[in-house]
Amino acid sequence: MRVPLCCLLEVTSVSTENALFSAVDALLEQVAQNDLPAPAERKRLREAAGLSQAQIAAALNARREAVGNWETGKTEPRPPKRAAYARLLEGLAARFPAPATGTTTTASAPAAPETFTGPAPEPPPAPAPAAGVPPVPDAAIDRALDEKPAASSRRPGAKKAAKNPAAPAADPRFENGPLAVVDADSDGQVFAYCVGGLVLEVPAKSLPSLVEWTLAEARLGQARLHRNGRDADPVLVLTAAALERYGLPAALSQEEQRAGRLPDGHKVVKQLTKAKWQLTQRGFGPWARIYRPAEGSKRNCVQLCIPAWNALDVREWDRKDDPLLPTLHPADLARYLGTYAQRVMTPRGTTAVTGLELMVALRPPTRAEKDPATGEFKRAFNDDALTQLYDMVECEVPDEHPILKGKFARHHLRTPAEMLMEEPYDWCRPLTDEECMHRYLVAVDINMSFAAAANGLTVGLNGPTRLTGNPTFDPALPGSWLVDLSHVDLSRAQVNGRTLDGDRLPSPFTPKGDRPTGPAWYATPTVAYAVELGFDVAPIEAYVRTQTGRYLDPWYKRLRDAYVQTMADLGVTTDLGESEFLEAMARRKQADPTMALLETAIKATAKGGIGKLRQRSRGQVPYYEPWPALSRETWRPDIRAAVLASQRIGIHRKLMKTAAAAGLYPVAIGTDAIVYPSPGPSPLDVLPHTAEGKPAPGTFRLGVSPGMVKHQGTQTVLWAEQQFEEAGGIFNIANLIKGTEPTTGEGE
Repeated sequence: MRVPLCCLLEVTSVSTENALFSAVDALLEQVAQNDLPAPAERKRLREAAGLSQAQIAAALNARREAVGNWETGKTEPRPPKRAAYARLLEGLAARFPAPATGTTTTASAPAAPETFTGPAPEPPPAPAPAAGVPPVPDAAIDRALDEKPAASSRRPGAKKAAKNPAAPAADPRFENGPLAVVDADSDGQVFAYCVGGLVLEVPAKSLPSLVEWTLAEARLGQARLHRNGRDADPVLVLTAAALERYGLPAALSQEEQRAGRLPDGHKVVKQLTKAKWQLTQRGFGPWARIYRPAEGSKRNCVQLCIPAWNALDVREWDRKDDPLLPTLHPADLARYLGTYAQRVMTPRGTTAVTGLELMVALRPPTRAEKDPATGEFKRAFNDDALTQLYDMVECEVPDEHPILKGKFARHHLRTPAEMLMEEPYDWCRPLTDEECMHRYLVAVDINMSFAAAANGLTVGLNGPTRLTGNPTFDPALPGSWLVDLSHVDLSRAQVNGRTLDGDRLPSPFTPKGDRPTGPAWYATPTVAYAVELGFDVAPIEAYVRTQTGRYLDPWYKRLRDAYVQTMADLGVTTDLGESEFLEAMARRKQADPTMALLETAIKATAKGGIGKLRQRSRGQVPYYEPWPALSRETWRPDIRAAVLASQRIGIHRKLMKTAAAAGLYPVAIGTDAIVYPSPGPSPLDVLPHTAEGKPAPGTFRLGVSPGMVKHQGTQTVLWAEQQFEEAGGIFNIANLIKGTEPTTGEGE
């Protein structure tokens, strides 16, 4: 076939034009590499954007120390990072211009010694990724400039796949989000609903091909939360229609429910085996993990979430009394779970499992370290993480632990002198005659109380060291202390010069609020509180950890930000006044019912993650036999005890301040709910304020942030007396007071 000469000339012209444009782009890039703001301005731009040096370093695939040196002028970035750094600073400068002070702060920095005057040389080849850590692409710099990409403009019900979202994703490998909800229509066509309203057509006809498609084409997953961690595997949520399309049962039989999985002989399991896919030890259950061995740094793994098999427990992911998930459109389910993944992490199972995995993702136990002798990377342990198993301490483990075999009779109830009993409050007392004159009982609930208690808490990272011979108490050493606190008398305690009626307050040292009767095991925060109150302590022995750290701080901050952002989406922001806050809380679930589920899931993640630190046997093995959780480095009952002790002590500290400020005493405490007699039905009628109308210092404060309180519910005093009469005695009414409308009925 002959090609006309005019066409050849046109092609040649276009080719020449493209070559010229490329040469110009190269020159512009070289200029950008030499044009950097002064070191002080670099720091100002980063701080104005609210970015940390670690974030900049992660985006540029550099060390945090290197970014610090660039900001002090000790060193200058070298190509190819220099151009990327210049691009970042240019974007920040456009958003955060320097204040007009008559002096300029954006003068170019002096050229670094390695600056070239000729054409820009080819950048040196990138070093091999350390233990599977891929180089961060340029899109990561865009994320630093704009962490919230615009949502796709496609409507949720659209049936045509969009190759690219409306805005560039943070990482092109995962541009379609962390997960997708897979659904099928009446014609058998399969669609994957992604975050942001994107809908992908799925060509896979079988489950093995669906897994292949996910890894090869779907671009699903989530970038690691820590540079030493690993990327999250993509998650596929299968609807009932998708289960039918791929030959899976709509529900598990009773036998399969007991086993928690499909039998190995099921046809779909055989299909996976034939295609050389493997399942983890838990098999094909509600949270099935399908994988092939990793190829170098590349993981080949997809996780399935099957709501019809109770993967999303109604007590954690849904509304217990009125479930919403079964009626959600796949696009809404993708929005809900995708938002959870973006703000917390890609779900790995229950909220408790995800909460524990979040700790590991933010504090990875290992990192890649280059061996100077061989030049190869090897595994090294991180000092701020839980890295290995250690010997257990008898007083810290539950009754069924193998270490207790032969120590006690089968049904022996261990005493506080034999077992560390750090638990939340479960306390209630009779109302006094004066309190019965009030009409209402108002319950306030602490936001994210366990997460708040973990904030700033120093915990042990290594194994226990036993101290004997009446050791001196050291509040800097986390661990367990055998000490007698029965002499601590708070019946006439004084706070700010005011004598309190301590008999109407629970003891801070026991979950039931009773005064200790002799030696008992306590976590460090509890003993430290006794010292804070001014009492002498004389430990008998102790098990302490000498390698310490604030292991849970990043975990708390991640959950705090997720919770506060979600509440803001529901109309409850941190800048609201107390009355506005109560009104916003009352209507938040009507604002967006789907996103209201996210509040529940985040709170369950925080609470469940702490509980997983001492996961007990669930009947998987005989008594005194090791159960699977014991093989985790994160099975740390001492850390759980420290968090629970800190939570309980924090409540008692505020109880004392509230009593001193206004003479108010609680009548019941259930975990993190505190009940006060009140003349009116609102928390504003009972919580103390200063003469200026501000919350009294150190007392319970209304607000959305973790550690502050919200209104849990109101009931009448007559209702409480009726509950006591029907129960034949005192029981904890704090667990029954729900809702905002006072009633005289039996309660919930």
